[in-house]
Amino acid sequence: QVSLVESGGGLVQAGGSLRLSCAASGFTLDYYAIGWFRQAPGKEREGVSCISSSDGSTWYADSVKGRFTISRDNAKNTVYLEMNSLKPEDTAVYYCATDCDYEAEYWGQGTQVTVSS
Repeated sequence: QVSLVESGGGLVQAGGSLRLSCAASGFTLDYYAIGWFRQAPGKEREGVSCISSSDGSTWYADSVKGRFTISRDNAKNTVYLEMNSLKPEDTAVYYCATDCDYEAEYWGQGTQVTVSS
């Protein structure tokens, strides 16, 4: 069975850090660009970061640039999102997907990140 599973979310104070993981099962992540997206209550889902399958090039939304770092460990079939200097406006459900846009074939179920002020 093909699936993506996010983990690592939680409650953190502003200025704190979290590391999200996106683990794949039933398929190999190597061949996919992996994107992280988030959706806050009452807002549309937005792209946060993405990492390519080929050369490891990365993209970040302006709102997280300099604070978030995406990386992949193909041996562990996992992609990470290191989030530092978290702000209350980063509060959202975070999803990973097998592409950098909303047309991704596979999506995880999401992990909640809550940043308190």
